Amino acid sequence: MGLNGFLDIHPEVAEALSAGRPVVALESSIISHGSSWPGNAETALELEAEVRAHGAIPATCTILDGRIKVGLTRDEIGRLGRGGHDVAKVSRRDIPILVACGGDGATTISATMVIADLAKIRACAAGGLGGVHRGAHENFDISADLQELARTPVALVCAGVKSILDIRLTLEYLETYSVPVIGYCTDSLPGFFTRDSEFPVDIRLDDPQRIARVMRANWALGLSNGLVIANPIPEPFALPREDIDLAIEQALAEADWEGISGKGVTPFLISRVSALTDGASAEGSVQIGLNNARLAAAIAVAYASLPNSAEPNMAKVCTKRLAADFDW
Repeated sequence: MGLNGFLDIHPEVAEALSAGRPVVALESSIISHGSSWPGNAETALELEAEVRAHGAIPATCTILDGRIKVGLTRDEIGRLGRGGHDVAKVSRRDIPILVACGGDGATTISATMVIADLAKIRACAAGGLGGVHRGAHENFDISADLQELARTPVALVCAGVKSILDIRLTLEYLETYSVPVIGYCTDSLPGFFTRDSEFPVDIRLDDPQRIARVMRANWALGLSNGLVIANPIPEPFALPREDIDLAIEQALAEADWEGISGKGVTPFLISRVSALTDGASAEGSVQIGLNNARLAAAIAVAYASLPNSAEPNMAKVCTKRLAADFDW
């Protein structure tokens, strides 16, 4: 059975991909494992509308009845929203299991990147990047997002590393696996709810066109890794670093006291931080998603406009030609 035996690409998305028009992949865990119904579905539709408003076609990714979906109908988004936490939260390892068993799953960053790559979509928008958890030296809790970036040729637009994680160790991990961290209009890595951190990005680029050129060069050279495009939360919705750090420390202490571990840690921390910040973090999360959708669409448009960008791994493109193209 070929790939088509598992993959359903929405006709609008398929037409755009066939014509070389810009497409942005969106994760679906924000629907089933974000806010509650109907707000979760409304947020998903807002994200899709934001992508469209900036010139690209949205392709929300998920698994329904064992079929990998690239692009959803309103009814399918509603189904995920109503299902909520009863819908499995999917990373790479879960995809073949759900496909074989005919199950439903909402995709995290890692699964969304896998599906985007299957469909030849090169730009993806999400909220915050998973990473190395605090205390990982004892529990080895490291998000699958990082390994996906190490091996899957998709550019991920995110608001930096989730504030609840160990940012320093996450950056060390990405460096080890040669994943570039590009700051969009920022010299330091955003901390999800905060616009900056004490840690620098690998390079700052203020133009989607330049980011698109890096994408093309990376894959034209035969490198199969993804890229992190770190996009700070819009300033009106940013929280002071000291406030969010205090809230996280309290939430971590409560999680430890209650014996919460493994997959339960992240949703517990997000919920508690939201409560401790009087809902400011929840509103910030929505604005982060919209902001990242805007930038991902702009990058997808820029990438689609470049010559020889239709398909990565074009090893025949010579270094001299690439150097000429990078006249910034």
